[in-house]
Amino acid sequence: MPEQRRIGYRWNLRTLMAQRNLWKTTELMPLLRARGITLSESQVYRLVTGTPERIPARTFAALCDILGCTPNDLFEPFVEMRAAATANAPKHPQDIGVRPGDPIARRIRLIPHQEDGSGGE
Repeated sequence: MPEQRRIGYRWNLRTLMAQRNLWKTTELMPLLRARGITLSESQVYRLVTGTPERIPARTFAALCDILGCTPNDLFEPFVEMRAAATANAPKHPQDIGVRPGDPIARRIRLIPHQEDGSGGE
């Protein structure tokens, strides 16, 4: 089965903060503000405790400056190889024998087992 190249990343902000003795998200707020980045408490909390999908370049640069680190220390990309689930999937339903209008699942009726008294099953 063909493989699909998948990219992931680790967001190391919380670890880097702990290494620099910054334990609370509220301790990060004035440091960001001093660099012209104004975020609410909830925004800073999500930035520290979660993994952001998007981050403004100025905020990223400010975090690197505050923590004395490089972008690679803060944001660590990695490649993972996974089989592509749909790489060889049929393009059309007809390719697997399904015709438009035909139900894929069929209703069945279960009949309870009846003993006929002959002693055999």
